[in-house]
Amino acid sequence: MSNLAETIGRAILAGADAKDELAVVRRTADADVVTGDLLQQAVNAARAAGHSWSAIGSTLGLTRQAAQQRFGREPARAAAGAPPGAEERWLGPVTAFDEMQELDLAGRLGWRTTGAGLLRHRMVRTPTRWEHKRVLWSGGLARYERDGWEVGCRAFPWVYLVRDTGRPVEAADPGLTG
Repeated sequence: MSNLAETIGRAILAGADAKDELAVVRRTADADVVTGDLLQQAVNAARAAGHSWSAIGSTLGLTRQAAQQRFGREPARAAAGAPPGAEERWLGPVTAFDEMQELDLAGRLGWRTTGAGLLRHRMVRTPTRWEHKRVLWSGGLARYERDGWEVGCRAFPWVYLVRDTGRPVEAADPGLTG
């Protein structure tokens, strides 16, 4: 764990003047939010893989009930990048085995992912088609960004990328699950 602490400490100090204590506090608070979000996503992934609240709690040094109370409710979040009044919905249930096929269909109908929860994706509708790509959360995304991809959402251990094709949506809308 000390290597992880050193890595996080270096990342915090890289973005702040170490002599400015309040800047270090601000960067550390940002890191706390990010790691808390990663922990929530990791717990969601463990639950999606079939792990019990007891197993998750034991791993975290919590009781089953404490783990479920802390991580069992998905926070309500507005879809990132959704314009006011945009049509939004959940796509799901989906699994790692079928989600890319479902995202492909949704993308042809003008839906793009803006968030992911347990076995589902938060979608926003646009007048153009979208491509979706799932990549392992490792390293930089510059190579994808150069090809026009943007981050639709992060759901540890995945990053879901989206790219607007600029083409109008398909006419028939068979609807989305969920």
